[in-house]
Amino acid sequence: MSWDIIGIYATSAALIIGAIFAMVGAIGLIKFNDPMVRMHAPTKVGTVGIGALLAAAIIYNSVIGDGAIHAILIMAFLFVTAPISANFIAKVNIHRRNCDTLPAPEGDETWSTLNVSEADRAIAPQKDGAA
Repeated sequence: MSWDIIGIYATSAALIIGAIFAMVGAIGLIKFNDPMVRMHAPTKVGTVGIGALLAAAIIYNSVIGDGAIHAILIMAFLFVTAPISANFIAKVNIHRRNCDTLPAPEGDETWSTLNVSEADRAIAPQKDGAA
């Protein structure tokens, strides 16, 4: 068995794993009702599913092609940005009160995301349109 055949099998396995995670993420996005729970499914696709698909591209291009530095860079960028965007989506849901209020952290009286000073409240846009 040559390295080309092993590379094709590894590429196929990574493609199947990525496709399964993408399908599970899409089903989760459709089926879940709560925005915080709904956010969980696509983030798994963003990390594991897309990671497996990019791993397939890396393996294939390393064995058959000229290398895959661009796929490695895409994977690094994705793994850095996906958790940050999920964190911002969660913060928006918390501030809009679209989810249950989280319990207060033990031993800490302040929680930075919900602790808005009076000076910041004065400059925030008003909901009645009078800014």
